[in-house]
Amino acid sequence: MSANRPAAVVVLAAGEGTRMKSATPKVLHTLCGRSLVGHVVAASRELSPEHLVVVVGHAREQVSAHLAEIDAEVRTAVQHEQNGTGHAVRMGLEELSDSGVVLDGTVIVVCGDTPLLTGETLERLAAAHSADGNAVTVLTAEVPDATGYGRIVRDGATGAVTAIVEHKDATDAQRAIREINSGVFAFDAQLLTDALGKVRTDNSQGEEYLTDVLGILREAGHRVGASVAADHREIVGINNRVQLAEARRLLNDRLLERAMLSGVTVVDPATTWIDVTVTFEPDALVHPGTQLLGATHLAAQAEVGPHARLTDTTVGRGAVAAFTVAEGAEIGAGASVGPYAYLRPGTRLGAKAKAGTYVEMKNATIGEGTKVPHLSYVGDATIGEYTNIGAASVFVNYDGVNKHHTTIGSHCRTGADNMLVAPVTIGDGAYTAAGSVITKDVPPGSLAVARGQQRNIEGWVARKRPGSAAAQAAEAARREDDGQP
Repeated sequence: MSANRPAAVVVLAAGEGTRMKSATPKVLHTLCGRSLVGHVVAASRELSPEHLVVVVGHAREQVSAHLAEIDAEVRTAVQHEQNGTGHAVRMGLEELSDSGVVLDGTVIVVCGDTPLLTGETLERLAAAHSADGNAVTVLTAEVPDATGYGRIVRDGATGAVTAIVEHKDATDAQRAIREINSGVFAFDAQLLTDALGKVRTDNSQGEEYLTDVLGILREAGHRVGASVAADHREIVGINNRVQLAEARRLLNDRLLERAMLSGVTVVDPATTWIDVTVTFEPDALVHPGTQLLGATHLAAQAEVGPHARLTDTTVGRGAVAAFTVAEGAEIGAGASVGPYAYLRPGTRLGAKAKAGTYVEMKNATIGEGTKVPHLSYVGDATIGEYTNIGAASVFVNYDGVNKHHTTIGSHCRTGADNMLVAPVTIGDGAYTAAGSVITKDVPPGSLAVARGQQRNIEGWVARKRPGSAAAQAAEAARREDDGQP
């Protein structure tokens, strides 16, 4: 739990985000496996606040449903009309007070479209606010180019913030300042509540600005301080798809750096993408062109890629998955997958098992050492240990209405081009002949042959395709066999 645990965190997520040009609310756009607001909620949770309130407005039903899914303890407050940031915070505080919550301590306000903001930075903001005894502490950042941002003006002697001046209103000297306002603040709860009641709307937008609270508190003799973010990129807000892509790249780089520093080899970070929920063990190896998504986990010495996409998939120690798409699968230790394999949900490959080239599996449990080397579909099946499935085999699991299960025992050998029509069971140690359509159970140790007898019709080509290239070749072969010129 945070040593500077705030009484509340208020997340502002009511805006429409028209510049995204999307039917999806801006704060629900995703990067690295989480929505924008999901990233902010996760960072806020690192502070262990007594209360976490997200102020919603545009598409509030959709946003509220998403919040309930990712964090059941989040409260939501509704800003029915977009009347400014001060009004939004007031709606958040009223949601708490209407439910009997009396805030005492620090209230932190964050924006719902800043996915790069970290819990560590919020911790430092809360600590600085407490240590300095401020009425309000602004999270600021020093940026290479401050054009368009509100400048932080400080008292030269005390370092206290005297004003936040918007770019359009700044003097030349103020525009030279590179420290900017992030829109993230720590407030004394009681002073914030009182000051919000004094915010006016006599501005060009006719809105309640949260930044006006700073002036109100300063005029009342309270101290306004600042905490500078270690990395200015953390405060970047997302307003369009270009900025979304830039933030995704930055966050992905951060995640890959963390993985590499923990002992993972990432051959080409520029072409490797991972979600925040992906986990690794040291000495995992990731080749170029790989995407690791959801709750995917790579064990030690696992090797993934090149060009693999794994979602919610576990890769065991020493397993290899190249040119593979997998979702909701388990790949056992030392197993081999690909190239060009597709593991669908419910697939479980045992240790040292193989799903080879152009193999698709779904809801299938494959025993230790069992191999499905190539060109096969295995669906709704259980296969024992050290069995070999011949090339071009299909587990015929669907009758048009229901799915059915196939069970194959251990140490079996099924022939190439088999159709295994479920429900069917093949016992331990059994064989099936190539080209068979297996519709009945095969007892252990048996050989099943299910195909028509071969019949050769002599001279058919000469009679039915006279003068063709095939007929000429056959005639030449006959003459050669007869020793004729």
